[in-house]
Amino acid sequence: MSQVEESIEVGVPVHTAYNQWTQFETFPEFMNGVDRIEQRTDTLTHWVTSVNGVHREFDAEITEQIPDERVAWTTVAGQARQAGAVTFHRLDDNHTKVMLQMDFHPDSVTEQVGDKLGFVKRQTKGDLERFKKFIERRGQETGEWRGVVT
Repeated sequence: MSQVEESIEVGVPVHTAYNQWTQFETFPEFMNGVDRIEQRTDTLTHWVTSVNGVHREFDAEITEQIPDERVAWTTVAGQARQAGAVTFHRLDDNHTKVMLQMDFHPDSVTEQVGDKLGFVKRQTKGDLERFKKFIERRGQETGEWRGVVT
């Protein structure tokens, strides 16, 4: 099992950053390698990804969700094994620190080599930078889901 932790400060209020993060179907707009996400229920998403020629489909279950604080997930079916959490920290009225922690299991030799070379860490950092640009450019979320999952 490998781990990655990254964070970024975004120039929007905590509720705006959190609300946007709950809009999983918009992830392909700022996450490289994510082709499509379908929100199947309040807590179940289906992901289709293509990273370096490796195509994967998997389901992820939201295991914890606390508005303006935290979204945690784990894969439950498919070709990827991972779990993680993103937390939101109010810095002031217009700035939020977004922290992403993820545990994942690189299956193939190619994925193991890529992990050792820091590919996942760089991709995660890039995804957070693109999220920052996405939400700051918009200035507001595309939607929200304020439900609680415990």
